[in-house]
Order: sequence, then structure tokens, then C-alpha cells
Amino acid sequence: MAARSFIFWGGAGHARVLRDLIALLGDELCALFDNDAALVSPWSTVPIHHGAQGFAAWLAANDAAQFHAAVAIGGARGRERCRIATQLQAAGFALPPLLHPSAVLAASARLGAACQLLAAAVVGSDATLARGVIVNTAASVDHECELGEGVHVAPQATLCGCVSVGAGTLIGPGAVIVPRVRIGADVIVGAGSVVTRDLPDGVIAWGAPARVMRDNPAAAAHS
Repeated sequence: MAARSFIFWGGAGHARVLRDLIALLGDELCALFDNDAALVSPWSTVPIHHGAQGFAAWLAANDAAQFHAAVAIGGARGRERCRIATQLQAAGFALPPLLHPSAVLAASARLGAACQLLAAAVVGSDATLARGVIVNTAASVDHECELGEGVHVAPQATLCGCVSVGAGTLIGPGAVIVPRVRIGADVIVGAGSVVTRDLPDGVIAWGAPARVMRDNPAAAAHS
């Protein structure tokens, strides 16, 4: 298969991870875009362009249809990741799912555009991942789970079977979600937590068992 040419929106830590991933797939990173005008490209051979003006100038000189794109933004910024994905698709970029060669994806699982399965990630039978989901390093999403747009399952987190997670939610590193739990949208589950009961939209929860500690202030923008 011919090498694909990629651009990334986002030039910080997650871009480093995704560049290594696409290199394993035989693909090439050609340009970075980021809203932080002070950010410098981590690689001398990959130029960075800043903000809407930098993006527009690059598009004026290049054909988006000749490139693939990925949103290289992690953390609890799933809503932003999906918004940028929409803008990139509207500009003419393809946003394919990115699967690390060591990831395991069940044949019956379903992935939306711009999903990312990183090293040693596992997605089980009949799981459904909406657009822009990240299943990070060594994280596990078991059978019949349903993940909304922009969900981020952080490294070594475990979602047992039949778990439902709303859009924009972050499941923190090493967290465990027991079977058949429903987690709302725009939730942050703290690292190492054990979630044994449903969580409503827009909260931050942690502990073992996890308890709601406070509202997530970022959720107000999406209510």
C-alpha cells in the first residue's frame, strides 16, 4: 500500500505519539497546525502553522484531498477534538481511524471516523466507538460497550462489558468501570478510580468506589 501523507492539528505530546504510530504504518507527517502561536514543531523537517490564518495560508498552497488528517489532542478535550475534526473534514481532509499494529480490534466492533487505538489497546466484540474516540496505551474496552463522540479512555483504563460512556468524557489512567455502568457526557473519572454505579453528565468523580466530588466546569459550554 502506498504511503499516506498526513497533517496533524495539535503539536504537543499527543502529536509525538501519533507520529510514531503513522510511521509504523508506513505513512509520513507533512505539517502541523496548532492554535498556540508560541509552540515550536518537535521536528525540524515538519513545519508548524499557527491558528486559522496559518491553516488558511497552507490550504491556499495545497490540495487537502491529497492528505489525510488526525487531531493530535488528548486529555479531556474530546469536544474540541471533534469540533476540529469537523472543520478538517469540511476542508476536504480524510480522517481515517488510526490503529497501532499492536492494538486488538474485534471483527464485530465498529469505529467512527478519527478514532485512535494506541499501542496494546483492546476493543472487544460488538463495541461501538463514535467519532474521535481515543483508546490509549494498553486500555481495554470490552464487549458491547458504547462510547460517544470524543471519549478518551486513558492508558491502562478498563471498561468491562456493556459500559456506556457519553460524549466528551475522560476515563482516567488505570480506572476500572464495572459492567453495565452508564457514565454521562463531559465527565472526568480520576486516575485509578473504580466506578461501580452510574455517573450523571458533567461531573468529576474519583475514588474506589468512585464518588461525585464536584461539577466539571468545562461541561457548562456543552449543556
